[in-house]
Amino acid sequence: MCLQRLEKTLSSTKNRALLHIAKLEEASSWTAIEHSLLKLGEILASLSNPQLRSQAEQCGTLIRSIPTMLAVHSEQLHKTGYPTVHAVVLLEGTMNLTGETQPLVEQLMMVKRMQHIPTPLFVLEIWKACFVGLIESPEGTEELKWTAFTFLKIPQVLVKLKKYCHGDKDFTEDVSCAFEFLLKLTPLLDKADQRCNCDCTKFLLQECSKQGLLSEASVTNLMAKRAADREHAPQLKSGENANIQPNPGLILRAEPTVTNILKTMDADHSKSPEGLLGVLGHMLSGKSLDLLLAAAAATGKLKSFARKFINLNEFTTHGNEELAKAASVRALLFDISFLMLCHVAQTYGSEVILSESSSGAQVPFFETWMQTCMPEEGKILNPDHPCFWPDSTKVESLVALLNNSSEMKLVQMKWHEACLSISAAILEILNAWENGVLAFESIQKITDNIKGKVCSLAVCAVAWLVAHVRMLGLDEREKSLQMIRQLAGPLYSENTLQFYNERVVIMSSILEHMCADVLQQTATQIKFPSTGVDTMPYWNLLPPKRPIKEVLTDIFGKVLEKGWVDSRSIHIFDTLLHMGGVYWFCNNLIKELLKETRKEHTLRAVELLYSIFCLDMQQVTLVLLGHILPGLLTDSSKWHSLMDPPGTALAKLAVWCALSSYSSHKGQASSRQKKRHREDIEVGRIYSCAQRTFTGPSVVRDTFPGWLHQGSVGRASVRVTV
Repeated sequence: MCLQRLEKTLSSTKNRALLHIAKLEEASSWTAIEHSLLKLGEILASLSNPQLRSQAEQCGTLIRSIPTMLAVHSEQLHKTGYPTVHAVVLLEGTMNLTGETQPLVEQLMMVKRMQHIPTPLFVLEIWKACFVGLIESPEGTEELKWTAFTFLKIPQVLVKLKKYCHGDKDFTEDVSCAFEFLLKLTPLLDKADQRCNCDCTKFLLQECSKQGLLSEASVTNLMAKRAADREHAPQLKSGENANIQPNPGLILRAEPTVTNILKTMDADHSKSPEGLLGVLGHMLSGKSLDLLLAAAAATGKLKSFARKFINLNEFTTHGNEELAKAASVRALLFDISFLMLCHVAQTYGSEVILSESSSGAQVPFFETWMQTCMPEEGKILNPDHPCFWPDSTKVESLVALLNNSSEMKLVQMKWHEACLSISAAILEILNAWENGVLAFESIQKITDNIKGKVCSLAVCAVAWLVAHVRMLGLDEREKSLQMIRQLAGPLYSENTLQFYNERVVIMSSILEHMCADVLQQTATQIKFPSTGVDTMPYWNLLPPKRPIKEVLTDIFGKVLEKGWVDSRSIHIFDTLLHMGGVYWFCNNLIKELLKETRKEHTLRAVELLYSIFCLDMQQVTLVLLGHILPGLLTDSSKWHSLMDPPGTALAKLAVWCALSSYSSHKGQASSRQKKRHREDIEVGRIYSCAQRTFTGPSVVRDTFPGWLHQGSVGRASVRVTV
């Protein structure tokens, strides 16, 4: 009985750790225990009961292991989750689908090396993040973007990762092993299959096989295992969605279609404009356009895609001695290309549209209009800008055309001039309406003329109205907002040009994006034609009337508790970074890190913070090394917060950030960082900040934890013991 209780007590690691502490505090008592162990060894020889002898030997072994407990480093054999990899993949899929694969590959490899992640678990974490992103993505464009990212872009990323790993054969085995692990996550795969209405794993395995990442034998084996699991899965197809084609299959078929469209767009537009119009008309139907754009973005062809449509739009700006049919085709080509380019700019960022700057080259009309006249998030337009005020004679003729004609003329119409003149024409019409010269019925007729043939005129008109409303007083906005409402509403007269309903769907989405800021600021509601999905799923995520610091600490606390970052949280962090600025954002998150007292929590916080800082890593690194860390190291009243474990965690975070920023300075900045329009980063500034931080005053080095003595930042590498 005594031996049983003793064995049970000693079997607990916690109890042995307490005995180790007691040994250090009461050395004489431990000496007595050691003497008792020697006597126990003599008694064991005379014991006839083998069970008692075994229990006594086990107790003796456990007691003798106590002095060596600190020498045994227990490794995290069961760690299979890596939130940094998860968050980096989620961040890329959510906010940077158009980015090149090489910077993502280098960033992932850096995380792999810094955290010593085995290759199979590394690949597994990438797939897990993709499936989570796919499951939680909002229906519509975002879902298609995630599908393209998962099934088109990530296989390309893995192809490049293979070059960094041991060899082709080893990496293929690691990918196969990762899929074996993935197949054990049955609830995750079932949820993804349910969301996509197909066997996602099958599509993924086939794509990996095409890229040479898996052998045919492995693919066959893995497909068979997943098929067996799916037999026990919940019913994946209901009656209402059984006929819906799954997005993964559509995306994979869209990829070669993009290549064919690019070839078609290379042809001489003047030879067969009707045939080209037929191709573009098919692109507008259903979700075809978003499918093609997502496939183009994931495969790096979106910029080329946009360039073709800019050239087409430029081609259609002039018509020479044309007949009525040719004029209507030209008007449609102008309108469709204009709407597509606006949609691309709003969905994937305006930098996709912009051409490389070359001196002396004429800037296309659409680029000029987009840069000076198109409302975007964070861009305030001046309604009195010269771009809005063209030749007065053109404005007068356009006003007369809109007010007097039963419908817009098409023959020899210069559509780019009409788009640039519409803002001044709208101002004339507004003034006439406000002064009682025009009745509401006349305004209805004019707005129908504006949007009745080419929707791009309505887009240009609303773009100016949005800028105009911002400059008006509260009691002066009513007519302008009513004009926006009329342009966004349904058409009251009949339309006569092809693909009108399809064009209106795109126009409504464009107008909704354009008006979002000003409608929120003026507390105005405008009902845009519904497409059945939320066109702006990540808009206005911050709770109203709540300090942004509270929002930041609350969302970080939830992320830390969960252990991973989701897409919605990424967008909230990005919004807070925009609103509060880099210093405010970084400083408050570092304060949250220093509040943690448990080692496992600080390590998790570092992994999550590193991935959050990837929103703008280089600027965050400059602030962290140049301002926040020096402030902590030189203020003795804050040294207590830098003790272990948060001090060690902060050191690790600083080194990771410095290493990432230094390694990526030669690479191309991602589109999500270019949007911020902040100062260019020089690697020398990062280096000098790091050097000042890690070689601070001697009093700080003497007081600060041990990692500071061993940490060093060099131009070629960053080394620190943490």
